[in-house]
Amino acid sequence: MSNTTRQPGRHFLQIPGPTPVPERIIQAMARTIIDHRSQAFADLSLRVINGIKTIFKTKQPVILYPSSGTGAWEAALVNTLSPGDKVLMVETGQFATLWKDMAAKIGLVPEFLPTDWRTGAEADAIESALKRDTAHEIKAVCVVHNETATGCRSWIQDIRKALDAAGHPALLMVDTISSLGCLDYRHDEWGVDVSISGSQKGLMLPPGLSFTAVSEKALEAAKSASLQRSYWSWQDMIVSNASGFFPFTPATGLLYGLETAITMLHEEGLDNVFARHERHGRATRAAVETWGLEVLCRDPKYYSPAVTSVLMPEGHNADTFRALVLENFNMSLGTGLNRLSGKVFRIGHLGDTNDLTIMGALSGVEMGLELAGVPHAKGGVTAAMAEITRATNQVRAAA
Repeated sequence: MSNTTRQPGRHFLQIPGPTPVPERIIQAMARTIIDHRSQAFADLSLRVINGIKTIFKTKQPVILYPSSGTGAWEAALVNTLSPGDKVLMVETGQFATLWKDMAAKIGLVPEFLPTDWRTGAEADAIESALKRDTAHEIKAVCVVHNETATGCRSWIQDIRKALDAAGHPALLMVDTISSLGCLDYRHDEWGVDVSISGSQKGLMLPPGLSFTAVSEKALEAAKSASLQRSYWSWQDMIVSNASGFFPFTPATGLLYGLETAITMLHEEGLDNVFARHERHGRATRAAVETWGLEVLCRDPKYYSPAVTSVLMPEGHNADTFRALVLENFNMSLGTGLNRLSGKVFRIGHLGDTNDLTIMGALSGVEMGLELAGVPHAKGGVTAAMAEITRATNQVRAAA
């Protein structure tokens, strides 16, 4: 028999993804698997392929792979670029770093603009780098919209303006893995060439699906790109998807869930979804600031509505604190990654979460700080409650 003591109530999964999967989506995924060469499957596939376009806000193709978001990263690079091509990337955190490492592994030459991991991508720095590239050797600019490791967002519309101001023809590629369905995103309007995402965050699904929205410019670049690709070929996918099929066995159960997830986002209203995430981000930061702790993102311009990374005071280990919270309050907080290991814990406030869930999570953090002997001021939960009440009253007044 196990020596583990059962903890009553539900587990609070407050990591920044995978996020809790709503019961409605779980029930949808429990449907019987159908023949993926049947018309019934094609009808389902076309519904979700067209439906996900409304979340990216695009009329261009969106390609679905049975993969994590990392697969979509690779697909974006190998479909549009050739060996030795230069790519401009910004060191906004762990996931930007991993994308850069991938680019180098497959034969590209990344130029990595450094940051201290406490800010988003600076449009001015990107514009300056592109202006220096008078020979247009840089073929793509790759940016993470919401850096999950740090809790810093980047402003993609400003980066698009930077490319235009520099008069540079590079493709603009954006990782929206922890932003799609959480932050406003406009693939077409913002002139993005490749937008990639994953199923396990704002879309409220288990891991296993990736999404790639591609512009006409990106599709044109794919015609002359010479990096090797087989499974990741966009062209094979687009040809099959046109009639609702895939060139390989699809993730049918996840497609059932995706259809329901898209429906749920539209039932709430995308603007309401984005406002909810902004509200929860403000409430979380209000709590952190009241505790006297420091939000890792040092510039309010770049605050993330999806995740808040919190710096631990000197002499206190974030992973020890996280373990104490899990043991005592059955709540999982996000770990610090890479250079932030042991230095930060992350509070995820994305996906299918509501005001009371956030208040419960912040209560667990405040009680954990007390148990761990972490120096802090009391009243963080009260400050968060006041922020949520203020926002709720504002909405009611406008109704």
